[in-house]
Amino acid sequence: MSSYKNDLILRAAKGEDTPRTPVWIMRQAGRILPEYRAVRSKMGGFKELVKSPEFACEVTIQPVEILGVDAAIIFSDILVIPEAMGLSYEMEESKGPIFPATIRSREDVEKLHIPYQDELEYVSDAIRLTVKELSGRVPLIGFAGAPFTILAYMVEGKGSKTFSQTKKFLYTQPLTAHLLLEKITESTIAYLKNQINAGAALIQIFDSWAGILSPDAYNEFGAPYIEKISDSLSPLAPVTIFAKGAWFARKKFASTSARTIGLDWNMDAEESRLIIGHDKTLQGNLDPCVLYGDFNFIRSETKKMLKAFGKRKHIANLGHGVYPDIPKDNVRCFIDTVKEFVH
Repeated sequence: MSSYKNDLILRAAKGEDTPRTPVWIMRQAGRILPEYRAVRSKMGGFKELVKSPEFACEVTIQPVEILGVDAAIIFSDILVIPEAMGLSYEMEESKGPIFPATIRSREDVEKLHIPYQDELEYVSDAIRLTVKELSGRVPLIGFAGAPFTILAYMVEGKGSKTFSQTKKFLYTQPLTAHLLLEKITESTIAYLKNQINAGAALIQIFDSWAGILSPDAYNEFGAPYIEKISDSLSPLAPVTIFAKGAWFARKKFASTSARTIGLDWNMDAEESRLIIGHDKTLQGNLDPCVLYGDFNFIRSETKKMLKAFGKRKHIANLGHGVYPDIPKDNVRCFIDTVKEFVH
């Protein structure tokens, strides 16, 4: 017997039948909501909000109450891991994360440490508080960045079109790259176990920059570390892998212990089902830019997506995070269309 009033996400993640397709949205707690912007204005900046459990809890719950999504996802950032390992970052408005220092050598990697639990306790505190405030309304999703994506930020120092410094690092210092990936992986497993212990019911691993690598490079530097994390966590909670751009890794992910495979909007639903098989749940994958359209267009495209995925083993979502200038009512239209759809 579930302890949740709404357990559709959990049931879908476990491959069980659900009366309708569950839905949530990546970046649902954020700038699309005026209520989020009001909370953010009280804080000194993005990182201050992430590190304030009470405010992180408040903005985590907002989409549940305002948008009607079937799950909350803890408000945090994938870059808390490199910071706790000893490589701090700054979040610049409209530019994104910037690392003043970057990883360039084995010596740089050896200076990093596996974070102590108290260094990331603010995330666990936010999860405990959020679970309490949700009172069983919906499950809470915990998350972390995949090791390769974290490495990419630590080496590149910021987002990039080419990630040439990152790829140079992989190809010219592969042993050092693997040492760094192992450290990130060990840190991430401990971090996510603490999230589950604090009350996260599902875990999502975000590999945002997976698509910049060739299939061979991803098989060496990307997928094995995600698999290691999944194997460590799957006995404790359902795991979702979302690797943007890694269309070539779908078959590989099908053989992992992860329960759900997230698809971006470039991955065809029917083709993905053929590649991945019927054992896994698929998540996604509407192009976020569809939500710039009028309500009729949003409804039409959403129904088309739902028909492509079929009735079973699907969690509706966008193919990436919702963009901050998309109107809240358009996001709500997408969510309502999913909830009202009858296969």
